[in-house]
Amino acid sequence: MAEWKTRPLASVCTVFADGDWIESKDQSAEGVRLVQTGNVGEGEFKDRVEKARFISQDTFARLRCTEIFAGDCLISRLPDPVGRACLIPETGERMITAVDCTIVRFDQSKLLPEFFAYYSQADDYLAAVEREATGTTRKRISRARLGQIQVPLAPLPEQRRIVAILDEAFEGIATAKANAEKNLQNARELFDNALQSLLRVGDGDRVLRNMVDVCDIPSKLVDPREEGYQDLPHVGAGNIEAKTGVLVDVLTARQEQLISGKFLFDDSMVLYSKIRPYLMKVVRPDFGGLCSADIYPLAPKPGVITRDYLFYLLLSPEFTEYAIKGSARAGMPKVNREHLFAYELSLPSVREQEQIAARLDAVAEQTQRLIDVNERKLNAFDGLKKSLLHQAFVGKLTGASTEFSEAAIDGRINS
Repeated sequence: MAEWKTRPLASVCTVFADGDWIESKDQSAEGVRLVQTGNVGEGEFKDRVEKARFISQDTFARLRCTEIFAGDCLISRLPDPVGRACLIPETGERMITAVDCTIVRFDQSKLLPEFFAYYSQADDYLAAVEREATGTTRKRISRARLGQIQVPLAPLPEQRRIVAILDEAFEGIATAKANAEKNLQNARELFDNALQSLLRVGDGDRVLRNMVDVCDIPSKLVDPREEGYQDLPHVGAGNIEAKTGVLVDVLTARQEQLISGKFLFDDSMVLYSKIRPYLMKVVRPDFGGLCSADIYPLAPKPGVITRDYLFYLLLSPEFTEYAIKGSARAGMPKVNREHLFAYELSLPSVREQEQIAARLDAVAEQTQRLIDVNERKLNAFDGLKKSLLHQAFVGKLTGASTEFSEAAIDGRINS
């Protein structure tokens, strides 16, 4: 990197000091704002007004606190991650910070605050801080060690150029990311709306029934350690992806070294997680095996309800709301059998159930495609940011800021 240098962080600062030790007894309802480690994001200030803490003006004077100002940089010496940093925005408040934050005021003839704020998000910086951090259960870095972290120094015009490009790029990424998150939410709402709507349609021969009339739990608990059960696949709530009916990371009873009672199930059943907050975990297995005692293996009654219709019924907002109300208990809230089987439903004919479930399968497939596309985009945005940061601080960030407009960013992701 021509003309680039590296220097210890503390050597390019006019102020490099820890915040103040403020105990609970020192705090008050208003006054000088106490900025804490939770307000320090990775390159962003997290205001969290609802959790704001203060000290009085008298306490500020009595403890001889160090005031921080807009443009100052705060570095958290606690995870996660250790060393994350942000610049203080103009808030109109007087502020101090907690002892686990280091106050950094840069010598701007050497290092621009915005340049360091971007560098603090780069993998090289975070890895360097991690190497200097100590502790087993909760890592932290001392101010002395933090001050020795090497930072790259480009000539000031180059720093300004890099900051301008990254400003434009990160703004474009943020906008494109917000659009992808909105599309992701819309895709999920598309399925929820279809589910709610289609379960209400049907022929004119609907019959009002209780859940006990349409399915049951024929299986009894078995010991997974007994011969014949150890090599069966085991399904727990953690293996079921919420709302998708997809199973992941299924192991056998032997592999999991199970010792508590489990239910037997087969591929004619629907598995329903009865534990709150996992009430949206429902699956139609295409194999037989064992399931956790916290899952109901529901067998649909032939000629009354189809397995696919039961699957979607258990995912419906109406049933989920009913299950939540019946599981509001202390400890680990669960849906008990009595409450489950007391649920009332208006059931169309079997033929109509098959048609409705087929349409919902199609909507679910379309929805999943949209979700996959937008989740890939979100992952790609994070990768693109890391790539740009790496290029910036090895002196290889080329191009003008206009190359990183929202449209250009989206084009890079889709290419």
